[in-house]
Amino acid sequence: MGKLLLTLVLVCLVSPSVPGQTPDPPLADTRLTVHTLVREDVFAGFLQGDQARLARAERNIEQLLASRPADRAPLLAWQGSAVLTRAAMALEAGQKAQFTQQYQRASDLFAEAIRLGPEEVSVFAIIGGTQSAIADRLPAAERAVRWEQAYSAYQQLLKLQSSVLEKLPLHHQGEVLAGLAQTAQRTGRDAEAATHVDRILAMAPGTSYARAAQQWKDNPATRAGTKLTCQTCHGPGMLVARIAEVSKSGK
Repeated sequence: MGKLLLTLVLVCLVSPSVPGQTPDPPLADTRLTVHTLVREDVFAGFLQGDQARLARAERNIEQLLASRPADRAPLLAWQGSAVLTRAAMALEAGQKAQFTQQYQRASDLFAEAIRLGPEEVSVFAIIGGTQSAIADRLPAAERAVRWEQAYSAYQQLLKLQSSVLEKLPLHHQGEVLAGLAQTAQRTGRDAEAATHVDRILAMAPGTSYARAAQQWKDNPATRAGTKLTCQTCHGPGMLVARIAEVSKSGK
């Protein structure tokens, strides 16, 4: 169950704020997962356009690929996240050739991550969450492809976790169901999206997930421009907190 809780956290790939200054991740500390070591720097690229921290994430991923070969699949998924962020940045800067190159590289990295980890929850959490965060920044054709892949990733998450989903904490339930609803809506599966919205309302009444889902239900016109995911994202400073936690426990 601990691994499930850890990896489901990755479904929510963004947070309302990410600290501007963080310590260099201690890559040699094997008590820390590769996710803990790289995700906040990747988040900074998503949210703040912080190219310095995104570059740090990319360097650290390369080092971890060499030092932790058993984690190659999720590391490639994180690498794909960073590269897709680069693609979106290039597009927004008018660098079309760079966009095309980075976009294709991200696609290749995601495909390889899935090939290596076809049953690995974290791979699909990273891929689904990344595309949910970035797809709307892309041109129409590429946007459609990214939302379709995000839909497939959330479907695989549901398949892998369906037996435990209702036993997990609200955040984990909500993020999976929100991802299922949002990707279904973005890919034109409106009836399926409505089913997931109703499930959110039934499983998480009175929560931020339910409030967002109710808005979608009451006002369908808002769906295309709003998101259901990341309603109760983790707060900033998780790397610092985790370092403190493992230092105190010795584990």
